[in-house]
Parts: sequence; C-alpha cells; structure tokens
Amino acid sequence: MMVLLLLSLLHIVALSSAATVSVPSSDNVVKMKSKVKWMAEQLVVRLNKDFQVPPNLMPASHVDDLDGLTSIVSMLDGYNSLLSETLGGVPQIKLEVSSLTEYLRYWGEEHCDKQRHKPSAWMQELHMMKESSHSVSMETINRLKTFLNLLMKNLEKLEKC
Repeated sequence: MMVLLLLSLLHIVALSSAATVSVPSSDNVVKMKSKVKWMAEQLVVRLNKDFQVPPNLMPASHVDDLDGLTSIVSMLDGYNSLLSETLGGVPQIKLEVSSLTEYLRYWGEEHCDKQRHKPSAWMQELHMMKESSHSVSMETINRLKTFLNLLMKNLEKLEKC
C-alpha cells in the first residue's frame, strides 16, 4: 500500500515538473531580442521600399498593443490575416510576418504558459471590411509598419508573456 502511494506521488511530481516552462537565460533573451529586432527591421525596410502608404492613413498602434509576447504574436497574426495576397509584394510580406510570428510563438511555447489574447477592436472591424481588400491591406501595411517600429523601440515587452 505504501509503495502504491509513493509511486502515485512520484507520478504526480513527474507530471507537474513536465508541465512547467523553462526560464530563459539572459543570454538567450538577448539573442531572441536581437533576432526579433533584425527581423522587424528587415520587414520595415521591405514595407518602405515596396509600399507607398497614402498620407491620409494615420498610424494607430500604441505601446498598449505590446502587452507582452502573447499579445505581440496575436497582433502579428491579425495583421497577417488582413493582408490580401492580390496586392503586389504582399505574399513576401506575409511570409516574413509569418516567420517572425512563428519564431515568437515558438519562443513563447518554450518559455511561457499558454495564454490567449483578445484581438483589438479596430482589427476586428477591419476583418469585417476585408471585402475592400486593397484599402484594408494598405491600412494594415501602415499599421504593421508602425507596430514593428514600436516593437523595435520596446523590445523589453518581449520578456513578459
């Protein structure tokens, strides 16, 4: 009976330790931030080179959109889903956004508990207007550019899950 109790206790301890997430070393955090910054910079360069956003589209990203890794991944997913591939140059942009998003998602799976982030109201509104794909894509490109610049200035937000 005592052996059965001890085995059950060991099983519970093994399960609970398997479910924990690892705490990244400071070197790994620095490498992750450096890679994210480089990926974001490359994306902004491509966006600036390939797309001339009309001046009447005002950027609306705020530092509040950077509420930790989970919200950043959610925002990037949202931007990517709003971009229409019928607009020239967008397939490459979507590929690069996906690459950045998947890198951050993988990092989060390794170092954060599972969390869900509610999409912002403006993003939900744009999803409803996606039929006019060209104008939605242009607004999305403008917001994505602003978001990436904000992310590069606030890389410490990546440390929070």
